[in-house]
Amino acid sequence: MTELAELVLTPDERARGVRVDRVVFTMDWTGEDRPGRLAEFVAGRVRAFGAEPTGVDTDAVHRAAADDPTLRRGDLPARQLDHLADVLAELGYTLLVREGGTDAYELLVAPTGGHEPAGLTHEGLPVRAWGSESEASGASGATLVSLNCPQCAQMLVWELPPTETLAGEHCDCGTALFDAAGRPLPDVTLHD
Repeated sequence: MTELAELVLTPDERARGVRVDRVVFTMDWTGEDRPGRLAEFVAGRVRAFGAEPTGVDTDAVHRAAADDPTLRRGDLPARQLDHLADVLAELGYTLLVREGGTDAYELLVAPTGGHEPAGLTHEGLPVRAWGSESEASGASGATLVSLNCPQCAQMLVWELPPTETLAGEHCDCGTALFDAAGRPLPDVTLHD
């Protein structure tokens, strides 16, 4: 099995003792805090490996999203990642996502010559190519459920396997959110 550090760090970075965490880009599921940061990160990592980041840009994705009336919250980041994964593949790189158990995308770039790495972990968490069958929520049948607590406004997000419900779920503040059958209570509004 290839060590993750051997894939995502340049030889110079490894020699200097740079940790993998220093080359991870974290983006909330709702998108970038400043447009363009994701593309800047990806381009910077490609340059770090000594290549020209031709086509590493998400402007076209932003323009297309602006004209899409069906776009929902959280759709744009996934479209950006799909686009960048395709561009990177053409350059011989792979966009990797570390599954940290949160609703954020933890991203890495690895020169892989177009071969999708498998069996990677970092600090005990799985790392896989963006869009890989095991990563795609469609493959697992998982459903993403998010809401803001009606009492304290805390945002809560769950990724539910098809066999689970949120029956009896409460917010950390103690507010009941779902009934015993897993239906949202009347004052709870789920995000689209």
